[in-house]
Amino acid sequence: MPTNGVNRALKLQFGLINYENRYLTAEAFGFKVNASGVSMKKKQIWTLEQDEQDGQVVFLRSHLLRYLASDKDGKIICEADKPDPECRFLIVPQSDGRWALQSVPYLRYFGGSADYLSCFSQAIGEQELWAVHLALHPQASLLSVARKRYAHLSSSDGEISVDSNIPWGVDSLVTLVYLDGKYSLKTCDSRFLRNDGKLVKESTNATCFTLELKSGKLAFKDCDGKYLTPVGPTGTLRSGRCSKPGKDELFDLEESHPQVIFQAANKRFVSVKQGVSISANQDVETDMETFQMEIDKASKKSMFRTNGGSYWTLVTHGEIHYNSFNTMFDIEWRGKRVALKASNGKYVCTKKNGQLSAVSDAVGDDELFLMKLINRPMLILRGENGFVCHHKNSNALDANRSIYDIFWLIFNDGAYNIKSHGKFWYVSSSGLVCSDGEKSEDFFLEFLEHGRIAIKSSNGKYLRGDQGGTLMGDGASVDASSLWEY
Repeated sequence: MPTNGVNRALKLQFGLINYENRYLTAEAFGFKVNASGVSMKKKQIWTLEQDEQDGQVVFLRSHLLRYLASDKDGKIICEADKPDPECRFLIVPQSDGRWALQSVPYLRYFGGSADYLSCFSQAIGEQELWAVHLALHPQASLLSVARKRYAHLSSSDGEISVDSNIPWGVDSLVTLVYLDGKYSLKTCDSRFLRNDGKLVKESTNATCFTLELKSGKLAFKDCDGKYLTPVGPTGTLRSGRCSKPGKDELFDLEESHPQVIFQAANKRFVSVKQGVSISANQDVETDMETFQMEIDKASKKSMFRTNGGSYWTLVTHGEIHYNSFNTMFDIEWRGKRVALKASNGKYVCTKKNGQLSAVSDAVGDDELFLMKLINRPMLILRGENGFVCHHKNSNALDANRSIYDIFWLIFNDGAYNIKSHGKFWYVSSSGLVCSDGEKSEDFFLEFLEHGRIAIKSSNGKYLRGDQGGTLMGDGASVDASSLWEY
């Protein structure tokens, strides 16, 4: 069965683009709403909430935690801090994937441009149509609602199969690529899903899908008006025969936790292969040597989950086993290596026989581990002001864009090199992060919060987005500007 709530379905957040290609924007001053935004930043992001009594009714919440509403005269307001009857809307999807939003109490449609928005039209015209641009991080796990199974790349069959009980390893990562209102599904080996189920290197009309929403779930409609669905015993993901989405055509996007491999001082991989104890005694990396790192939101401590669904657990005498009870660990970031401190206040060390035990008071070689992230070969970074993207006219990087570029993460003995267009990232003498390096430079990933990392450069400073929206490598400490969704 699926992971029973360990991986949460992502809350749908998006920008709404009107017929003039402008985003619906919630202003802080007077809780005013306009359609003037030229790109999707914080003020242009809306969260969809469903009515608990009637699943078809939705509420739109702004970044100010206020709800969009229409009064009987069609006037648009966005100041209610709790959803009231005038905040109730129906989504009326159109064949091209755009939405019309209908006020439930007054049956009028919402539309307009710039400062002239209203909800008074009795019919749907061009001005009442909104394109949907998802604002969530585009790398996720894809869960079939009907099959309760996860999608993964099946390299032997050259397809995406929907038959995994848990989203495990790099093959289970799906990247949503947004272009001109359509979405493509990209696998970890950088191929696109075509509507006939084949994986191809180039994006075409047949790899582009319109995203539709039904009862809070997603459906992907292809260029022929058919929907993606799992087909056959292995759940081959391809377009089926349906021109209306039913349960078989619905999917959830779930957050993808980091999955890591540990190598101890004895150069062997930490594994669960040998029974209930956790030991560093394997020479190959398989699912048995892969652990999902789940960071507790409140304490920011880490739990490590096995592919069988158990957790690392501290038992008597300080030994580390795995079972259904989890132990939280503090991770100390020590350059190319990490140290793990268990809930008994002791550091985890590797004994002579490879067994892991939390018995050490200080950190020496036996307490250091090489930790390798395995399920992010493609790196997409989103900070507090937007995505990291190449600057149009220079070798710098923007950190405030509504579109994203995909970068490549290359592991290098506990550090990482970041590559794009055949060149490497580096930090210049002025503190600018540049993307045209001929030689690789080491960066260090620190998993500090649930869903967020800090990136330290080899100069000991953190990568941050500055006020002008440029990516800098000069952060002295970690704050909101230097934490990245990845």
